[in-house]
Amino acid sequence: MPEQKQLHLTAFMRPVSLHTGAWRYPGSYPDANFNLSHLKSFIQKLEAAKFDAFFMADHLAVLNMPVEALKRSHTVTSFEPFTLLSALSVVTEKIGLAATASTTYDEPYHIARRFASLDHLSNGRAAWNIVTTGNPESAKNFGLDEHVQHSDRYKRAREFYDVVTGLWDSFADDAFLRDQESGVYFDPGKMHVLDHRGEELKVRGPLNIARPVQGWPVIVQAGQSEPGRQLAGETAEAVFCSPRDLDAARALYADIKGRAVAVGRERDHLRILPAALVVIGDSVEEARAKRLELDRLVHYDSAIASLSVALGTDAAGFEPDAPLPVDIPETNASKTSRESVLRLAEAENLTVRQLALRYGGYSGLAFVGTPDTVADEMSVWLREEAADGFTVVFPFLPQGLDDVVQRLVPVLQERGVFRKEYQGSTLREHLGLPRPGNRFFS
Repeated sequence: MPEQKQLHLTAFMRPVSLHTGAWRYPGSYPDANFNLSHLKSFIQKLEAAKFDAFFMADHLAVLNMPVEALKRSHTVTSFEPFTLLSALSVVTEKIGLAATASTTYDEPYHIARRFASLDHLSNGRAAWNIVTTGNPESAKNFGLDEHVQHSDRYKRAREFYDVVTGLWDSFADDAFLRDQESGVYFDPGKMHVLDHRGEELKVRGPLNIARPVQGWPVIVQAGQSEPGRQLAGETAEAVFCSPRDLDAARALYADIKGRAVAVGRERDHLRILPAALVVIGDSVEEARAKRLELDRLVHYDSAIASLSVALGTDAAGFEPDAPLPVDIPETNASKTSRESVLRLAEAENLTVRQLALRYGGYSGLAFVGTPDTVADEMSVWLREEAADGFTVVFPFLPQGLDDVVQRLVPVLQERGVFRKEYQGSTLREHLGLPRPGNRFFS
C-alpha cells in the first residue's frame, strides 16, 4: 500500500493577517505587527503545532493605494524580516524561518550573507523568498525615478540566484579546521573565489561566512507570471502562489513542476504551497458568519473600488444591499476576474456590499468551515495534485491562529496527513528536500 502523502503547512505572518479588516476584529491584537511579545507567542504556538515555517513577506515602500484605503490598512508596515526572524530564532528550535528579499533593490553579497547568518543562527532553518519587487513606489526609495521593467527584473533575478548560491558555496563544508595545536583555522584549498562577471552583476567573492548549515537556505519563489513560473521551475524549492480554485491550482501545479522536470530537476524537489485564508467555526454556517463579520470591518469606500477593478466597471452606483445587476457589460478588463466575481456572487448569494467587502478584505483562496470540512478540502487538494500543502493566512489573531493550531491541526494529524512530531531539525528536513551539494567542492 503506497505511503500516504503529507501536507506541509507554513504560516503567512507579514503582516500577521493579509485581511485588511483583521486588526479590527473583536478580540484581535491591533498592534500585532509591531508587538514582539505577540509575535513570540504566535511562532511558539505554530512550532508546538509542528508547522513547517513562519513566513515573513516584505515591502520596500508604503503600498501604492489611495490614501482613503491606505489609512485604514494594517498591511502597509511591519518589522524588517531579518531583524525579527533573528530575534525569533532564539525562542524557537525547529520551525523554519522564511524571509522575503528583493533581487531588484538589493545586492547579492548582502542577501547571501544575511541568509547564511540566519541559517547558522537557527541551526538550519532559513528560507529565502526570491522576489523582484512589484510595487513601483519602491524605486523612489533606491535612487530611481521609474520602476525597473518587468522583464529586466526577472533577467536580473535569474543571474542574482546564481550569484547568491555561488557565494553560499564559497567554502567546502569541511574547510574550517580550527586546529588549535597547529594554528590552522581553515584550509585555503577549500575556499572558492566566485569572480562572477555577468550581464547584470559583477561580484568577486568569496563570502566571508562558512557554508550554511543546510548547504543553501531553502529557495522560495512567489511569481505567477510567465517569467515567474519559469524562474520557479528553474530555481524554487517551495512556491508561494495564489490560485483561485482547484482547477486553476491543478494547472499551475502541473505547469511549474513540468518546467522543473524540463530543466533536469526532480519533480518531488519542489513544493507548491498556495496561500489560503482559513476560518474555523463549530458549524459551516458559523464559520461563514465569522467571514462575513470580518469582511464587514473593511471600509466600504475602499472595498467598492476593489470590486470595480475586479469587474472592470464602476460599481459605485450599484445598490449596495441588492444582488449584482444581471446586465453588467463586458469590458477590456480581465474576463477571468469578472467571471470569478459573478460565480462567487451566485454561489454564496452575496449582495453588492458583501462582494465589495470580500474583494476589499481578502479575495484569494479561502477554506471556511468546521475542522472536518476544512480538512476534507485540504485533503482533496493534496490528493488531486493541486498543492503539496498551504501557506495559511489567519483571518484575525490570536483567535484565528488558535482555531487552526488547536482545532484543525489535530484533525489533520488524526487523519495521518500532517505530522505529529518533527522528524528532523532543519527546514529542508521538514519539507523533504535534499541538501544541495557544493558546486565547487565534491
